[in-house]
Amino acid sequence: MSTCTDKSDDATLSSSNNTAAVDDIISGINKVALEDVNNTPPRDIIGEGEEDMNSEKKKCTSCEQNLEHIKSHEIRHGNADTTDIVSEDVVSCVDVSICANCGKEGASNTCNKCKMVKYCNAVCKKRHRHKHKKDCEEHLRCVAEVQEEEIRRAAELHDLELFKQPPTIDDDCPICFQRLPFLDTGKRYKPCCGKVICSGCIHAVELSDEDALCPFCRTPTPYTEDENVRQLMKRVDAGDAEGINNLGFYLSNGMNGLSQDYAKALELFHRAAELGNITSHYNLGNVYYNGRGAKIDKKKAINYYELAAMRGLVEARHNLAIIEKRRGNIYIGRAIKHYMIAVEGGSNISLANIQKFYSCGRVTKDEYTKALRAYQKYLDEVKSTQRDHAAAAREDYKYI
Repeated sequence: MSTCTDKSDDATLSSSNNTAAVDDIISGINKVALEDVNNTPPRDIIGEGEEDMNSEKKKCTSCEQNLEHIKSHEIRHGNADTTDIVSEDVVSCVDVSICANCGKEGASNTCNKCKMVKYCNAVCKKRHRHKHKKDCEEHLRCVAEVQEEEIRRAAELHDLELFKQPPTIDDDCPICFQRLPFLDTGKRYKPCCGKVICSGCIHAVELSDEDALCPFCRTPTPYTEDENVRQLMKRVDAGDAEGINNLGFYLSNGMNGLSQDYAKALELFHRAAELGNITSHYNLGNVYYNGRGAKIDKKKAINYYELAAMRGLVEARHNLAIIEKRRGNIYIGRAIKHYMIAVEGGSNISLANIQKFYSCGRVTKDEYTKALRAYQKYLDEVKSTQRDHAAAAREDYKYI
């Protein structure tokens, strides 16, 4: 019994000693931990949790990339002070092309039709054709529809600008301050001063002055072709757009003693057009439409006619009406619109065409009445007794 009692006491002592040892170890650990805390410098707020974030990144299962090996590099955009950090793997993913058939990277063989998918080689392209055919055709159909809509919208906007009421191209006569007539015989360009004067004022000066001085600058009127060309060349050297266009017209037709030179005339027309001369656009349209000095290009000719018509040149508007009429019955409506605008500018030939359309039922009574009133308004603005006298005296002074 005593033996057993001794063993029990020994066990109790051993247990007591073990508990004391454990308490000593725990106390030492707490003491060391407290010292570490006291000796550790405070961390910035921005840096808090950085280790946790990195550990979370390592545990990311949203992609198959090894995020531990991702290295960031700097990509500078224009300003050296502004820097964006972008992953190299992210940048490389943009450049990698995946084969649509086998899924391998580095595909460079593109679909010949839609250009939207790539393949490793022709074999993969052929194998994937039956799967891709429907999507390819659908993509091409959508692209075609978008292009057609863009073309249609562009044509609508162009027509809105083309058939808008243009400005009046001719200014008033600088002598009588009355609107200049549409016909070339009703006005004259004076190379001495660069002014366009109506035939009525010119004729009035001719009747009162034997020397036939210019009604504006009082320069004697040249009597020979050489004198006329000499005065014109002064205007050309001065950069007068109207004078440059007139010289080109003379060279194109071999007038005023000048030999015919289509190439030089074309150069002068382009030069005058760059300076803003409207008539030169019309002359360029004639060059490309008839092939006089350049290869026939109807599309380019129409473009020049439209530029001149939108800025108010009646001759160009009339030519566009003729072109539309020749294209067929479905374009008659466009031709009538051009004729109506030309009538408002004073074209009696356009009025005659509207009358023909009215007689065959192409133009309504209201439209024909509108054309007649528009032409009458033009006549009221250009008619004068002085111009009537000039037209009665000389055929080349006719203005209506």
